Amino acid sequence: MTTTTAPAPAVTRRRKPLGIDKRPGFLTYGLLIVFFVAGTYPLYWSFIAGTSPSSVLTETWPPLLPGGQFWQNVGEVMNTVPFWTSLLNSIIVSSVITVSVVLFSTLAGYSFAKLKFRGREGLLVFVIATLAVPTQLGIIPLFMVMKQFGWTGTLGAVIVPTLVTAFGVFFMRQYLVDVIPDELIEAARVDGASMLSTFWHVGIPAARPAMAILGLFTFMTAWTDYLWPLLVVPQNPTLQVALSQLQSAKYVDYSIVLTGAVLATLPLLLLFVLAGKQLVSGIMAGAVKG
Repeated sequence: MTTTTAPAPAVTRRRKPLGIDKRPGFLTYGLLIVFFVAGTYPLYWSFIAGTSPSSVLTETWPPLLPGGQFWQNVGEVMNTVPFWTSLLNSIIVSSVITVSVVLFSTLAGYSFAKLKFRGREGLLVFVIATLAVPTQLGIIPLFMVMKQFGWTGTLGAVIVPTLVTAFGVFFMRQYLVDVIPDELIEAARVDGASMLSTFWHVGIPAARPAMAILGLFTFMTAWTDYLWPLLVVPQNPTLQVALSQLQSAKYVDYSIVLTGAVLATLPLLLLFVLAGKQLVSGIMAGAVKG
């Protein structure tokens, strides 16, 4: 009597999706290091020059380590310009503009993305078309309007024209048009939620990643703005306008100028450190769908 053995089942290997096991190699890390060094070197060199006397700027081989004159240069900056007053002005202006732009852009973006009303497409095209108009073309008419209102010389002249931006509206509209299902909004309306309640409980949670990114870029733009504050608040300056006075003398001490540049950059770096983790987690949360 012969016995037959069943053939062993074939071992099948599950193929993992393409690119899952692919880890970055030395070339990737090398390029990242090069980009990091190229991006951070100007800031590092400004710090080196700000901690040293101005004579280091004329040396053939500049130093690579900080000097011991940083606090002396900081004191010179604060004695030359109204540093603390201008710093407070910049914080007020940037914070108010950021909150306003994020709030109004999210409201308008949600309306363009999920609400149906007459003239929606035409109005959206008009908003996008304003992005093609250079900012410099509107400075003179805007200055005349601010002068008629009597706002020149006040922070309101800097804040009010930028309470909402066309880019912010378009950015939030493009994000919300796909991230919020129409069925979810209809379900909320069927449950008796008002339009504002639906926006608060459905739109805001879904828009948080985009709101974080828009808020960060808006704060940076408002913080570094120079031309418009120079025109309307020269006597009550923001930080960038105040630091420009360091170059108004006949002899310019560039170590003092670069010290002021470092001081103006520190709040932005602090913002990135404090909000970076929440920003990345919000981006990753918004990227996960389904």
